[in-house]
Amino acid sequence: MLELRDIHAGYGLSTVLRGIDLRVGAGERVAILGRNGVGKTTLLRAIVGAIRLQQGELMFDGRTIGELPTHERARLGIAYVPQGREIFPSLSVLDNLKAAAFGTGQLDWKARVDELFIEFPVLAEKQKARGASLSGGQQQILALARALITQPRLLILDEPTEGIQPSIVDQIADTIRAINEKRGIAVIVVEQNLDFVVRLGTHAHIIEKGAIVADMPAADLLHDEVQQRKYLGV
Repeated sequence: MLELRDIHAGYGLSTVLRGIDLRVGAGERVAILGRNGVGKTTLLRAIVGAIRLQQGELMFDGRTIGELPTHERARLGIAYVPQGREIFPSLSVLDNLKAAAFGTGQLDWKARVDELFIEFPVLAEKQKARGASLSGGQQQILALARALITQPRLLILDEPTEGIQPSIVDQIADTIRAINEKRGIAVIVVEQNLDFVVRLGTHAHIIEKGAIVADMPAADLLHDEVQQRKYLGV
């Protein structure tokens, strides 16, 4: 589904990603791990088109998309939940969902909203509430629903547990895993919380200095203290 070949990207004259090769198949769950500042978020931003590639090829369903703007990638089926969620704080829950639906040309948005309200009852209860009034966990659910209303085939999440109470973290992991298994949506997640990544059941790719230096089942990494100390700083 998604393939990155020798990707170099960064900001201005600065190169952050250096020769990234990555494949994500349909329905797979993949985690991107590494210390702060090694290029994890930059990788996600390169995939969704928030920054331009300096070199390399980015493919989605066999189509080269490296020159497409972000909104066209979204309409192809790539949905992004950024770090900090970035919901519209002054808009209601319902209007947050409508904005995402309109932005990607979803003509059946009312039916999609009804489905999401069944799937996420808390959003139905809070549909008239402003985004800023929601708890961190509720905002994350709204951000997920906002991505899902676009009917994506690839869901990309950056630090989904940031600012979430520990008691809610497992619930978020279970929700993302259920979305993957029920809908067949592939998932890429950048996350610092290794326990969360293991619960999500992902394959882990470790980034160091802008390059992928190791990959393994996340469950194996949980018990590999050598790799943890070397690349994760724990």
